[in-house]
Amino acid sequence: MASEMSDDVRRERARLGAYSLHAQGKTNTHAARAALWARYERQVDPLGELTPDERRKRAEHARRAHMARLSLAAAKARSERARERQRAEAEVAARLADAHAAGVPVRYRGAAER
Repeated sequence: MASEMSDDVRRERARLGAYSLHAQGKTNTHAARAALWARYERQVDPLGELTPDERRKRAEHARRAHMARLSLAAAKARSERARERQRAEAEVAARLADAHAAGVPVRYRGAAER
């Protein structure tokens, strides 16, 4: 039964299934990719006046611009998470320093105790 499988076995079975799916070309993303591409084409040529070649070139630039915006947003989010992590670490360090200065015993927990 699946519930009795170890995490390692379950993970390896999932990997095998994913590899098999991709090997057969059945990733089920064709319709979504086609719809997204059509959106880019409508964005750059809403009236359908461009040549197919020019529409394709502009749609590719629109796609790249979209991906660049996503990349920038992800970089900003990573940066904010790093700043928040640094703030939290500084707060913990300050509390530990205050406790130490006040003579309060501090118990440090190892990773196994968390």
